[in-house]
Amino acid sequence: MSGEALIEKAEVISAVRDYETVETQRKKRMVDFTVSPSASDEKILMRVITDGHSKAGHVTADNVREMGEVLKARDYDEGILIGKRFTKAAQRAMTREEIELISERSRPRFKLERLHSVINRCVTGLCRAKCGAVPMTESDCVGYVDGHYSCDVRLVSDNASFHFELGWAGFLERDLTKLLAIEKALKT
Repeated sequence: MSGEALIEKAEVISAVRDYETVETQRKKRMVDFTVSPSASDEKILMRVITDGHSKAGHVTADNVREMGEVLKARDYDEGILIGKRFTKAAQRAMTREEIELISERSRPRFKLERLHSVINRCVTGLCRAKCGAVPMTESDCVGYVDGHYSCDVRLVSDNASFHFELGWAGFLERDLTKLLAIEKALKT
């Protein structure tokens, strides 16, 4: 997993858990997202370590201690640390600090229905943004004509429906990542 893939993982987690991003800070070797659940005033720090600080690319116990200090000093309610790999000492420190660990091996498991629901919500918003309206039927969509896709949103949406039918959560996560990238590109 590259640093960019880890940031995309944070964005997927944010979308599925319905977090609103309050602030994003890019620093050397890390990105901090201050997020809040949409129905709450809770403040969560989601930190992405974009590359490991040790020779083997592992997140260390020092990284965890530093994050724990930030959580306390800035009065965060919760912390999530995302990295490629974690040392054993870092894993123990995260348990002590009550920080959620997300790595290439240990990641949240999302229910298929929840992923599909978030994808549908994202597609609806993108259809409104790109075309001004959400098509009521498949034939109303101008993004698919004569067996050809002219719209990335429609293509990802159709793929997501197929992946949902087959129960492929990993593919649904990638579909959501693609939609979030389209959404980000439209905002810039």
